[in-house]
Amino acid sequence: MTETPTVTRAFRVAYDGREYAGFQRQPHATTVGGTLLRALAEHGILDRGDGPTHATPTGYAAAGRTDAGVSAVGQTVAFAAPEWLTPRAFNGHLPGSVRVWAAADVPEGFHATHDAVQRTYRYHLYAPAGDEGPDHAHDPAHVVDDDRIHDALARFSGRHDFHNLTSDETGTVRDLTATATREGDLLVVEVSAGGFPRALVRRLVAAIRAVGRGTADPSLIDRLLASEPIPGELGVGPAPPEPLVLWNVSYEGVAFEVDPEAAESARVAFEERYRDARHAAAATGAIRDRIAETD
Repeated sequence: MTETPTVTRAFRVAYDGREYAGFQRQPHATTVGGTLLRALAEHGILDRGDGPTHATPTGYAAAGRTDAGVSAVGQTVAFAAPEWLTPRAFNGHLPGSVRVWAAADVPEGFHATHDAVQRTYRYHLYAPAGDEGPDHAHDPAHVVDDDRIHDALARFSGRHDFHNLTSDETGTVRDLTATATREGDLLVVEVSAGGFPRALVRRLVAAIRAVGRGTADPSLIDRLLASEPIPGELGVGPAPPEPLVLWNVSYEGVAFEVDPEAAESARVAFEERYRDARHAAAATGAIRDRIAETD
């Protein structure tokens, strides 16, 4: 490869995680990280002889290793990049499901994982409120009590050992903030902390969903936060990954500059994917309604 001047640059990455086996590259699966590295190889930034499964740029790291099916708008990758690699240039070899939309030049030695001071996830939970009228009478299993949800989130907020909500054996003590905002049939659950043990957010959502629906007593939250381990058969499994989005990652002293052209291409790409998903949902909704007419 031809030597070109480089800068340490951090990039904001948005992706629809539904078609990926997570962020972290894997030898026999399509991942977001592998897709980014493949794009860098196409740009000539990586040695094609090594291939994207073996080579990474100097200093390459990502803010988080999202699981299969999890999406992001605030994922951050940083590495020694050629000066010409802007977000819009990066996108030239990326699919519509992965878009780079902002960037910041950062000091040499910056590490996208270790230098993050806060990570925020949002889970878009389908949870119609119990007072929303007869339209939801056919779907009582999903109806929740918002007050019970907010109370459960308040119990989870603060510094706790979340060992009963993750398979990790270390790093389970976190200072966490958890809130929820209603948007129609959805509760947008926002959870922030310096970092997260494996599957913590999805298990937390599963716990508050059970409490909100009345299938679990609010005392479940206290039991999950207690020091005693909960037997596996009584534990809380993770909620589905698809409604989860890595929303933001904060770094001290780093201000990302939005690339207008790249951001617009991301908006268009995700609008198209949203429209396709709505069309698919319309078809399944029509099937549901047709069967209901026979009752």
